[in-house]
Amino acid sequence: MTADHPASPVAAGWREWVGLPAFGIEHVKAKLDTGARSSALHAFDLDEHVVDGVERVRFAIHPWQRSTADSVHVDVPVHDRRVVRSSNGTEQERIVILAELHLLDRTIATEMTLTRRDEMGFRMLVGREALRQGFLVDASRSYLGGRPSRDVRARNRGRGDA
Repeated sequence: MTADHPASPVAAGWREWVGLPAFGIEHVKAKLDTGARSSALHAFDLDEHVVDGVERVRFAIHPWQRSTADSVHVDVPVHDRRVVRSSNGTEQERIVILAELHLLDRTIATEMTLTRRDEMGFRMLVGREALRQGFLVDASRSYLGGRPSRDVRARNRGRGDA
């Protein structure tokens, strides 16, 4: 087996705290969704542009579920564009980026679609393409990778210094 596909998969809960190291984001509460093919990240203020002939997208992320505090601004190459069908059946063309995802002490490279997730319970959804890189989801469990400090959890709930 390669490093991308470890011999023994690790168990993960249906929701976990993940990190996006290249974006400087240590904690985002994510739903692990085996029903979704691709991962989706809450992104807003998308600005597509070209630099040296390469399509790029600039966008912002609100990492906390019930807060607009601590916005993170990102500028990355566009990897692809895809039509994605949401859980309510509507189709939407989305920009796809490549990013590293830190989950349960493992860092994997994965594709993420960018979309507004203001009304969703989680700012990030981790889909099958990412999960097949060494994770088994136990739908009866949560946070098998542990939880961040109380202040991080308070910021995520819209309380604290955020």
